[in-house]
Amino acid sequence: MKRLLAIIIVILVFVGFNAFYIVDEGEQTVITQFGEPIGTAKKEAGLYLKIPFIQKVHYFDKRILKWDGEPNEIPTQDKMYIWVDTTARWKIEDPLLFLQRMNNSARATARLDDLINGAVRDFVTKNNLVEIIRSSDWKASYKLTTETTQQKKRETVNVGRDRMSQIVLDKVSVTAKSFGINILDVLIKRINYTSEVRETVYQRMISERQRIAEQKRSEGEAEKARILGNMERELKDIESTAYREAEEIRGNADGKVTAIYGKAYGKDPDFYAFLMSLESYRQILGENTRLVIQADSPLYKYLKE
Repeated sequence: MKRLLAIIIVILVFVGFNAFYIVDEGEQTVITQFGEPIGTAKKEAGLYLKIPFIQKVHYFDKRILKWDGEPNEIPTQDKMYIWVDTTARWKIEDPLLFLQRMNNSARATARLDDLINGAVRDFVTKNNLVEIIRSSDWKASYKLTTETTQQKKRETVNVGRDRMSQIVLDKVSVTAKSFGINILDVLIKRINYTSEVRETVYQRMISERQRIAEQKRSEGEAEKARILGNMERELKDIESTAYREAEEIRGNADGKVTAIYGKAYGKDPDFYAFLMSLESYRQILGENTRLVIQADSPLYKYLKE
């Protein structure tokens, strides 16, 4: 009797244990009975009751999930082969619909591979490379070099990388919602050239940078010549102005000296003649100088007296 009672207790405990299930904070659940969904999805954390053994609990993640696609080699409209690496964030919005259409996350990831990669490939093949590698707000004024009208037309960005992501998101969101999935965003992680064209692109980049460097050097030399020319002209202007001012000062001084000499001569001509003769003696006669002059020479007049 005790053994039977113990078996009954174990059975009751086992049945009671299977009658309850717990939903964690980051989970949501759907109950099925013989494969058919029962009731609505449970999205709030807590302890819930089910019919043991008959009803089955399906757990799904409620958090934001990450999708990473494999890099794909895709040709652009202008025949440039590139590798495009894409990522996205998604979540299970309707767990009941998700269970019916996808059943599990592995199948959902495979379906997202087809949807997102297909939308990205469709966009890349219908647009030039410039629409994929440049941002939507890019302007021609950002470039360092000048271009022809044809080059500017070819380099014009009509869509850009940011709007490309939005276009891909809009395209895949409608289909994803029918699976109970909400795709939050689609982003381009990396865009790279294939090995066949990468070396050519590098050489073109190098030659372009060299051309820009040569242009900057020539502009620098022209600016240098202009600065030196202005400096030399200003220097000559300063020198000519200084020379003119010096001559004017010298002329004014000579005029004043002459006027002073004239006044002095007018007051006492004999004394002035005497001073000028003495000055002449000072300049002519030195320590070892011998002077031979005639007796009637004006220079001999004051020596005689």
